Amino acid sequence: MSSPPDASPYLRAATAGLRHHARALTTGSPTARQAPGRSHLDALHAHLTALHQLLDQCAEQTRPPHPTAGRHLAAAHTRIWQATAEVHDAFHTLPTSPEASSTDCDPQALPEGPPVLTICQRHLAAGHRIRRRTTPTDLTRAS
Repeated sequence: MSSPPDASPYLRAATAGLRHHARALTTGSPTARQAPGRSHLDALHAHLTALHQLLDQCAEQTRPPHPTAGRHLAAAHTRIWQATAEVHDAFHTLPTSPEASSTDCDPQALPEGPPVLTICQRHLAAGHRIRRRTTPTDLTRAS
């Protein structure tokens, strides 16, 4: 008997990639490890915003036939947004160079130059989507 086709091969691949990243950050001696840089946090933010969008779609499709499960997915959706916001804030607290520190959403301050879609543009787009479906009270209550 053959096994059913994998319903989420891309999600499994993304999960494996995240596990690889986590292992890579923890290898080596604790004194030799370096804190993740801005490019690492930018990539992590991209993963979180994609997961945020996926959870939104899952919650919307699950809610009509299974309201309780839909509410749980909606709560996860809100918490992922909160994690995304914290990663965005952490990105801006890291200095662009050893001498500089910037808290402004300035794509020119990125070490590799301004990408087509900066972390701030991505974050603003995700924020716009969540504010259409979530109240500020819900965002505060879920923390």
